[in-house]
Amino acid sequence: MASRNLLTVKQFSAEHPAFTEGGLRWQVFHAEGNGLAECGAILRNGRKVLIDVDRYFAWLDQKNGISSVA
Repeated sequence: MASRNLLTVKQFSAEHPAFTEGGLRWQVFHAEGNGLAECGAILRNGRKVLIDVDRYFAWLDQKNGISSVA
């Protein structure tokens, strides 16, 4: 099984400064309506929220009509 690139909201924002913690938390709060939950980009373990980086960027590309190159 391949390892997944998982980060907390704070870690994700630190590694990708274009995405603020507040903006990410808003997206996580609305994950059911915006498609993040459906695509598997958001994982929850109790109160901890983790972002699957690869799936998040695939969701962002899809949302903006960009084809993923694999």
